[in-house]
Amino acid sequence: MSNYLVGLLGLLALVALLFMGMRIGIAMALVGFVGCWYMRGLSSAISYMAITPFATTNSESLSVIPLFTLMGVACAYGGISQDLYAACYKFVSRMKGGLAIATEIACAFFAAICGSSTATTASMGKICLPEMDKYNYKRTLTCGSISAGGTLGILIPPSVGFMLYGVNAGVGVGKMFMAGIIPGIILCICYSLVVVAVCAIDPEAGPRGPKFTPKEKLQAATGVLPVLVLFALVLGGILFGWCSASEGAAVGAFGAFAFMAIRRKFTFKNVLATLRETIDTTAMIFMIMIGANILGNFFSATGLPQAMSNFCATADVNRWLILISCLVIYAILGCFVDSLPLIVLLTPIFLPVVEVLGFDRIWFGVLMVMLMELGLMTPPVGMCCYVMAGVAKDTPLSTIFKGTAPFLIGITVAIIIVMLFPILSTWLPGTMRYGA
Repeated sequence: MSNYLVGLLGLLALVALLFMGMRIGIAMALVGFVGCWYMRGLSSAISYMAITPFATTNSESLSVIPLFTLMGVACAYGGISQDLYAACYKFVSRMKGGLAIATEIACAFFAAICGSSTATTASMGKICLPEMDKYNYKRTLTCGSISAGGTLGILIPPSVGFMLYGVNAGVGVGKMFMAGIIPGIILCICYSLVVVAVCAIDPEAGPRGPKFTPKEKLQAATGVLPVLVLFALVLGGILFGWCSASEGAAVGAFGAFAFMAIRRKFTFKNVLATLRETIDTTAMIFMIMIGANILGNFFSATGLPQAMSNFCATADVNRWLILISCLVIYAILGCFVDSLPLIVLLTPIFLPVVEVLGFDRIWFGVLMVMLMELGLMTPPVGMCCYVMAGVAKDTPLSTIFKGTAPFLIGITVAIIIVMLFPILSTWLPGTMRYGA
């Protein structure tokens, strides 16, 4: 049996295990171990299994993951989601679909201190859903706008998706954070335009909200100022070279706890819940990375990634056609596999292809994360939709998926814009004074 065939069989076995419900990190580790056993022998496979966990996690660059996760969770328990929504809501409430537009903007701001799409969907869903119900918004628009807004969590920095891609692609996490800012703003605008279009077609979907005075708007904006300052301080510090990504994450985590104390949310219960959620998330991410490294060792032994890059380098095919084929594969797999493990799994496979074709790895990472966002809204996995179903327990899952359908057009337009204009994702990283 050829090495390439062994690699393909390993990939099929992994997909089968995932569909059977096995945890992703364990499934990747199992396939990698069995594959290494077959390719290199049992003693070599056991030896690699023994050293990989420590070798994977013993890296200073990975400290950004628990620290930024801690920052986001602490801000969530500090009540920032309510303040963000109230501020955005009061500025756009008089527009048709104003509450849904406010949801997209608030999700974008919350994503800037969270980094997780599921956490953004859950946190904002609990706040936005009752308000839109109060003004008789249709559940399709309500659930669709919240689910779509939640996907911004892995695009707007600090993003767990960018952390994983940066570590696996050998790109500074700080650079990936900077690369996601402009595409994140573009996607938020596209989502808001989708709301406008939906309400233009069906005015009953999103009625106008109440009118607020300038004083009320100013008071609402003042309430979120500390968090916006924290966000600007952390990302500004990384951009201007005042600190590395890890140091910025530490500053952000400290500032988040300070924010909890100011809001009088710094209780034993909240701190314990914050630490527990941070540990759970970090352990899940690290388990995925350990499993991916074991699997990656197996794929390297088969020579499959190298064969793919060599084929693309010598094939008489337009490089854009090859790139689009890679992106389509990402989009399809994103419908069935959760976004984070897919980033870790496919980066070592497709990144050599992208580099051989002469494309920028930072730009490709942004496209990859945006395609993962697409998968967060599409069946059968559609993680953000499932989280939304947990928040809106009386709403059928089919209604939620129907509500997200128009937003798939919005994210497709945003992906095309970023694809056609790579400078949108490469300009800010190019201005950085520190190679974080």
